[in-house]
Amino acid sequence: MNRKIESALISVFYKDGLEPVVRTLHELGVTIYSTGGTQAFIEALNIPCVPVENVTSYPSILGGRVKTLHPKVFGGILARRDFGDDQQHVLDYGIPLLDLVIVDLYPFEETVKNTTEEQAIIEKIDIGGPSMIRAAAKNHKDVAVIAAKEDYAELVNLLEAQHGELSLEQRKVLAAKAFEVVAHYDVAIANYFLEKTGTGSFQLSVSNKHSLRYGENPHQQAAFYGDLESLFEKLNGKELSYNNLVDVDAACQIISEFQQPAFAIIKHTNVCGVALADDVATAWENALAGDPESAFGGVLITNQTINAAVAQKINELFFEILIVPAFDEDALKILKSKKNRILLLQKQNFYPDREFKRVLNGVLTQASDKGNFEFWKEEGARNCSEDEKQNLEFANIVCKHLKSNAIALVKDMRLVGKGCGQTSRIDALRQAVEKARQFGFSLEGAVLASDAFFPFDDCAKMAHAEGITAIIQPGGSVRDGDTINYCKENGMALVLTGERHFKH
Repeated sequence: MNRKIESALISVFYKDGLEPVVRTLHELGVTIYSTGGTQAFIEALNIPCVPVENVTSYPSILGGRVKTLHPKVFGGILARRDFGDDQQHVLDYGIPLLDLVIVDLYPFEETVKNTTEEQAIIEKIDIGGPSMIRAAAKNHKDVAVIAAKEDYAELVNLLEAQHGELSLEQRKVLAAKAFEVVAHYDVAIANYFLEKTGTGSFQLSVSNKHSLRYGENPHQQAAFYGDLESLFEKLNGKELSYNNLVDVDAACQIISEFQQPAFAIIKHTNVCGVALADDVATAWENALAGDPESAFGGVLITNQTINAAVAQKINELFFEILIVPAFDEDALKILKSKKNRILLLQKQNFYPDREFKRVLNGVLTQASDKGNFEFWKEEGARNCSEDEKQNLEFANIVCKHLKSNAIALVKDMRLVGKGCGQTSRIDALRQAVEKARQFGFSLEGAVLASDAFFPFDDCAKMAHAEGITAIIQPGGSVRDGDTINYCKENGMALVLTGERHFKH
């Protein structure tokens, strides 16, 4: 059933985009009710509106905390047009019916981001706004509601196309959006207080739904919720898939660890190549050399500008995605030669503060693993050389970004062998050694990082046999002494960190 919009209540914090809505309503002969800054905005357009105070006979009080919380306002929103008792109350109490409610919410999340001043944050907890939005959405059979400026343009189009009328189905869609806005707002407020008190339930609300072609596999439906445009500008290529997004997340996390020129290659969330160097060209060549086979179809990321010379080299490889902070113009032209290749301009570093996942019938949540080592305890036959120390620090970071059980072998600040996702630590080392051999790397003088302690000295023995000279691992096994003694007896450097880096 269509409803003609004859009256509207408008009270918004954000005025941008509001003018076309107000002008359209005025041209359709709609009576507009408003208050405060919105009333001033409308009157500045030379468009008449009725102050809410004239309806309620109450001014805005308590510093603006109470403006619209009044039976004559909520009665006008909630009155059911086909209920005789409701309509009698409207007549008895002089309540003006409201057909359209346009209300947004105080910027609570933005305020939390920009200040730690508690009183400023508290004042941005909207009371009247959510109440009016919920009331209008509840009564969508008779009332239309707009709860976000993103819907202004759609409202204008509908009103113009339908001569000031909205259908029940359209009102229902707007109501669903409105409830979503209020729910998101309430979750943000609840989480602000829950973080301060450390109590309560797990709550999450993420807007901006993007339907994906499919999930991990073609038979699985999928969607992404979030604001990708705040992190990236897509310059070329097809839409990001579910698996693409998972790998992009892993890529962004590892590259954020490094300050000097770095290049990393990600495949199924694991690092298959990564290197630090004095320039981006060398970093790319060294990262690719670590495992050129796995790099095929991977996700590439660097923290440096890509120039034409480097672009030409990268262009020789088939890859899914390249993420960079900047492209030279000539480089971009080269890399755009493949229409499906995804090129992302990264606007800001990304490393989450918290992580969560569904487990059984609940949710696991934890702080993100942002550390490298808790302490640096030399327990081998000798102290590390400066070169070994730099390589060990790098290897430990790389190992943190491999699925457990994980081993990273590093030489000259590049990954030369890796073992990941193995059910035993010795198998992870076997895999890492085999990878190094496969691509022609000598492990003489290389270093080894393990994401967790060695339960036996078998890894130290294998490492020594391959020419590895230094090991970094968290320690903590009841048999740490076995590994420590073996390293001391065989001239190896051994660093214990006290910080495990499991990744499942």
